[in-house]
Amino acid sequence: MVQQLSDAEDCLFNIVIVGDSFVGKSKIIERFTKNEFSYESPATSGLDFRTKTVQIEGKKVKAKIWDTSGLAKYRAVNYMHYRRVDGAVIVYDVTKKSSFENSKTWLREVRTHARSDVVVMITGNKCDMRYPREVSKEEAKRLTDKVGALFMEVSAREAVNVEEAFDVLLAGICRGRMSREEEEEE
Repeated sequence: MVQQLSDAEDCLFNIVIVGDSFVGKSKIIERFTKNEFSYESPATSGLDFRTKTVQIEGKKVKAKIWDTSGLAKYRAVNYMHYRRVDGAVIVYDVTKKSSFENSKTWLREVRTHARSDVVVMITGNKCDMRYPREVSKEEAKRLTDKVGALFMEVSAREAVNVEEAFDVLLAGICRGRMSREEEEEE
């Protein structure tokens, strides 16, 4: 759902970040929005959001990023917000195979509850951790190619590819919006 803003921003995109507990969803958001990383922070309970305005393809885009809890008891809260999002980031931990396997469930949930035009990125966090890596980049890329999702590995701790991941996601959302507007004009 795109909202027009004042002259300060050209548009607002809502993005939801989902994934198992303790994969680093909040840390990725903290790195992107504040360029900070702290080892100490409580687990997200319920839903929270942060914003950041960036330049994407010549436009000032405000990203409103919804941070979700990975706990099952908050899933119903997550579902309610899926319908309003333009993009979804599904995060797994490259050192936890189970979180990667569960990313398929998260993807099903997003595709079931979000609009059909939502742009999805599957993101492997903690790529700075070489050992004990349990999910190879190639394995993750095969999955994302198969399901038609964007893919990026990041490290919130080391600030690797976090900014780039959001730039790619937001550019995908912008392109999708422009093509929909062109179709509507025809």
